[in-house]
Amino acid sequence: MDEEAPEEEHCNKSVIEDFETACWGCGLRLHLASYAPVFKCGWCGAITDQNQSVRKPDSVCFSWWRCLRDGFFVGLLFLFIIFVICAGVWAVYPVIFSVSYFCGVFHCTLTAILSIITILSFYLAAFRPAGTQANVQWGSYPVVGKGSLENYTFCLYCGRPKSPRSHHCRSCKICVLDMDHHCPFIGNCVGAANHRSFIAFLISVVISCTYVAAMSIYAGYHVWPPLEYKYLTSSRSSSLGAIGTMKLIAAALADSTLLLSARGLVLIYLAFASLSVEIGISVLLMQQLVFIYKGNTYINSLSSENDGNEERGCHNLLRFFGCPYSVFKFLLGSANAVKLQQRLSSKLL
Repeated sequence: MDEEAPEEEHCNKSVIEDFETACWGCGLRLHLASYAPVFKCGWCGAITDQNQSVRKPDSVCFSWWRCLRDGFFVGLLFLFIIFVICAGVWAVYPVIFSVSYFCGVFHCTLTAILSIITILSFYLAAFRPAGTQANVQWGSYPVVGKGSLENYTFCLYCGRPKSPRSHHCRSCKICVLDMDHHCPFIGNCVGAANHRSFIAFLISVVISCTYVAAMSIYAGYHVWPPLEYKYLTSSRSSSLGAIGTMKLIAAALADSTLLLSARGLVLIYLAFASLSVEIGISVLLMQQLVFIYKGNTYINSLSSENDGNEERGCHNLLRFFGCPYSVFKFLLGSANAVKLQQRLSSKLL
């Protein structure tokens, strides 16, 4: 019996030493019942992942490549916006003013409003910080309050605590709060601080492209050279059929295109470019609105971090766009609005 007692003490000591670890948030020594690669501190609430390996910083070439890529796309997008505005004014408005002076002034005013909104929303989305998380104290038990690091993890890139709704962006080299994605066309992340500006930019681009395409088609119709259907008037036209008739019409359009002026060619480019951009941006806008409706973000949808944690509904859209409580009450009903307000208050607490 005396020989068994030291063996038991040795086993207990080895178990305690094997499963004793420290919390990165408050530094407390924790004794785990069994080995756990991921555990949560009962004092500060920080989550420690012991399987994480130290991340090497990105190389200088990789960082320069991302900066050059973002700068190229931002400059290309800005030049495209300026070109569409200037070329549209040069090519469209002589036709519009030929209709009537009032019509020309009206469309000039509308163009100025759409241009200012588009450029301003682009500036806010591109050059406004995406959402920097607040600085928190960590690393020492007397300093860190109880529950102050609830569900925080440690970012190995920044070497700082990362809130549960943050993601690290290797292009911006920071942890972004409520990060949706990094957009190279604005050279910035889309996060909590500029997500609304990004959606406003997408909406303004869709509306502006629709307007530019409609005005370009209208002006192009008035400046297009007359079509010559000389083959359709011959006696053989009845035997051509539908396909042959379409080929002759296409040939007549091609012949008239050769007679177009520079203004007409610019109008054709504006119409096709605006429609192409409108289709692509509309798809992106619908995707963004669906994620907002679900109370989720693009990155969280990939990692499935937010599945089942949020309730989907139109109230997410209303809250995202900052609608006042009176709008909530009118659209959702007084009872549902009160319940929603109480649920949001409880989450914040």
